[in-house]
Amino acid sequence: MPTVDDILEHIGEFNFFQKQTFLLLALISAAFTPIYVGIVFLGFTPDHRCRSPGVAELSRRCGWSLAEELNYTVPGPGPEGQAFPRRCRRYEVDWNQSALGCVDPLAGLAANSSLLPLGPCRHGWVYDTPGSSIVTEFNLVCTNSWMLDLFQSAVNVGFFIGSVGIGYIADRFGRKLCLLITILINASSGVLVAISPTYTWMLIFRLIQGLVSKAGWLIGYILITEFVGLSYRRTVGIFYQVAFTVGLLVLAGVAYALPHWRWLQFTVTLPNFCFLLYYWCVPESPRWLISQNKDAKAMKIIKHIAKKNGKSLPASLQSLGPDEEVGEKLNPSFLDLVRTPQIRKHTLILMYNWFTSSVLYQGLIMHMGLAGSNIYLDFLYSALVEFPAAFIILVTIDRVGRRHPWAASNTVAGAACLAWVFIPEDLHWLRVTVACLGRMGITMAYEMVCLVNAELYPTFIRNLGVLVCSSMCDIGGIITPFLVYRLTNIWHELPLVVFAVVGLIAGGLVLLLPETKGKTLPETIEEAENMQRPRKNKEKMIYLQVEKLDTPPN
Repeated sequence: MPTVDDILEHIGEFNFFQKQTFLLLALISAAFTPIYVGIVFLGFTPDHRCRSPGVAELSRRCGWSLAEELNYTVPGPGPEGQAFPRRCRRYEVDWNQSALGCVDPLAGLAANSSLLPLGPCRHGWVYDTPGSSIVTEFNLVCTNSWMLDLFQSAVNVGFFIGSVGIGYIADRFGRKLCLLITILINASSGVLVAISPTYTWMLIFRLIQGLVSKAGWLIGYILITEFVGLSYRRTVGIFYQVAFTVGLLVLAGVAYALPHWRWLQFTVTLPNFCFLLYYWCVPESPRWLISQNKDAKAMKIIKHIAKKNGKSLPASLQSLGPDEEVGEKLNPSFLDLVRTPQIRKHTLILMYNWFTSSVLYQGLIMHMGLAGSNIYLDFLYSALVEFPAAFIILVTIDRVGRRHPWAASNTVAGAACLAWVFIPEDLHWLRVTVACLGRMGITMAYEMVCLVNAELYPTFIRNLGVLVCSSMCDIGGIITPFLVYRLTNIWHELPLVVFAVVGLIAGGLVLLLPETKGKTLPETIEEAENMQRPRKNKEKMIYLQVEKLDTPPN
């Protein structure tokens, strides 16, 4: 009985229907970008200082420039150049008193301004920015700066929970229905984030966005890979992720044009409502319908695909069978991922690499937002290097293999982070170049772990293995905001040192995995355990067994 792959060989593995569907679903991948890394612009933290009543009037009366006002009225940097006192403390001075002069107004109060008492910012802050962000609107600075970390961690908590729950729903009730539901909830909650009156409501709606947005991205990925033929599946999967990179470029341009966070959130969210039109454009996956014994509906969709591709469906392919032969049903268990030594090693290394990819990818983007240079150009440059990353993967995975390019990409990312620490700030072009190199390395590593993860597990625990290992990606995303924003308060380059160590370790661990280039996917635990053993041993064993059987009995 023919499978869907057999039929696609006759009606087109990647013809007009698949190309049209890919372009439609790629828009979902691009629209996921603002949710995943939009914190760079939504949560931008500009230079700020305490608001002191009377300072503005005194500055206007004395005719001070902004530099003079800051010099006279704002505390200097703290010990070892730390900017905390300048941003989070104020002189305990009544700036409305008439005794203050225009030349060094604090001279009459103390011989040295450093001897004046400092207090907290009781009257809010002044932000040096023409636009706005959630930081400036809700004052997420100083003692409240952890609330910005929580905002980004909340969406990653949603990723973690939603990917598991909605993944089950997609397998139970269908890809198309689940995709449309996630689109509707994602678009609605995104608009509610933009109009949230308080930080608490904004956090709740952001969490809801996380619950459905990554799951919708994954469903789009599953749908397009199930519509194309086997030989195009890997390439289509990589280009689906390239669409995410296109979203990065668009996000940088839109954020530059709309520096106010509420308008930015509105603009990047509203296009999601257009995806509801996919109800009429994107059919259900015929593979899923067959798995649910709905062969008639699956055949109807297959005939629609054939018509779109300008092909005719032969009469011999009018009946359908499952993609995989049904044998003894094995119930996967979490223990299967750690029970045997080789699979246990694979699981631990893959979990660490998923964690590393998430921490370095999101962390480098967040750290870039704190670099103090042109955030829009830096974001654009680092996004552009993701295109050659995808090209290098396409060129190398079937020629060189998976393991060495993967290890090299992690090593390059870690080495770039370490090099960045020692580059002086006045060599901005070199810092940007090294940052882009690190971004390209971790992008390659991210896409490689997606590819190799499924190739190292036997069939009956393959989905479970991918699910469990990739969950570390979301765990990494939860802790990354705290890692970046808290460590920069200690030393601005300290997160880069951590990224370097984590990335270099990941590169070394990858070399302990077997090469999967040119190997069939393992079907049993025994095959997965023997992936690193030479194939000739197995052939010799079979030969000896045949020789023994051919020996006439005594």
